[in-house]
Amino acid sequence: MKRPDPAGRTVTALLVMLTALGPLSTDLYLPSLPAMRQSFATDVPTIQLTLSVYMIAFAVGQLIWGPLSDRYGRRGPLLVAGALYLGASILCMVAPTVEFLIAARLVQGVGGCAGQVVARAVVRDVHGRAGARRVLAAIAAAMGLAPAIAPAIGGVLTDAFGWSACFWVLSLVGAVALLGVGLLLRETNAACGTGTIGPGRIATGYLTLLRQRQFTGFALAATTSYSGLFAWISGSSHVFIGLLDVSPSLYGLCFSSVVVGFILGARLAGRLPMEPGRAVLLGAVINAVGGGVMLAVLLAGKAGVATILAPMILYMVGMGIVLPNAQAGAIGPFPRHAGAASSLIGFVQYGFAALVGLGVGHGFEGGASSMAVVMAGTIAACGAGAVLAYLAIIRGAPEPVEAAV
Repeated sequence: MKRPDPAGRTVTALLVMLTALGPLSTDLYLPSLPAMRQSFATDVPTIQLTLSVYMIAFAVGQLIWGPLSDRYGRRGPLLVAGALYLGASILCMVAPTVEFLIAARLVQGVGGCAGQVVARAVVRDVHGRAGARRVLAAIAAAMGLAPAIAPAIGGVLTDAFGWSACFWVLSLVGAVALLGVGLLLRETNAACGTGTIGPGRIATGYLTLLRQRQFTGFALAATTSYSGLFAWISGSSHVFIGLLDVSPSLYGLCFSSVVVGFILGARLAGRLPMEPGRAVLLGAVINAVGGGVMLAVLLAGKAGVATILAPMILYMVGMGIVLPNAQAGAIGPFPRHAGAASSLIGFVQYGFAALVGLGVGHGFEGGASSMAVVMAGTIAACGAGAVLAYLAIIRGAPEPVEAAV
């Protein structure tokens, strides 16, 4: 059959779905974390491992799929990864123990990460450096709908059918994405099939990318901004359900309202009349203000649904501006190594976020009130880190040369 134009809306919608697998695989089951903890008779740090282990696997797996997509093309790695994701999602659904669930989440993360990595590379293949920022911003805005509705759906599913129902839905989405790649996506990597690949060559390429000041600065800005969201993901369900005594369904709606800020920021990201570096600075400042206000409110003893949600919505507006601009700024200069550049920025972003999640998870040891302060302090620090990434690294960075990679 004839596959659609890679620059058309059908393929763009498929790229949105592939990119959304990552956040969907965390956000959908967030309201079920307390129920899972009770079901497996375990503690909060252990059940948090289902989140952090997934993110670590999601981060490390990206180092594999990007170079493979540069060497062998975009379609083949996506098909293999999609099959891994689907199988692991089914295993999560039937997990008999928390240890089995954690192991299945690890495999799910390895398979699920390929969608984001290869989708960004496809955008660079098809739209070039100038157009990538606009398309990545559009994908980010559309992708924001997934986490906007996923927690609400997850809360309803958990209340009605139990926590395993969330993984039924993830299995279905994984199957649709795998079918879409097989039927709709044509190969976009014109340079695939050339050159050699091996651990040493891959490592050398990554080290060379890290020496590029522009790449490193944009990667760190994306990493710190995104890590603030993961602090929220790790702590918010325990804060809202444990401290503020809201139901899983209401928590899902609260989480969804926060994502509206990300969608707004992403919609603005591709329209700002400034180059990516300045746009990243604007978003980072918004991050820092939102995180700082949340921390100040909690330290003042004014914890409430509205007083926590409002500054987080502001933070998410900033993140919506930072991420597509930072990703375009990091990947754009490297057309022949778009997969590797996409892999490395994803690895740094998600790897650091997983560590942040582990730290916030241990904040529960002092109770839900302690976790709220730890969560807000981490979010504020992440916003400040994004500002520093621009001021110390991105500003004044020379234009990188791809021949060096």
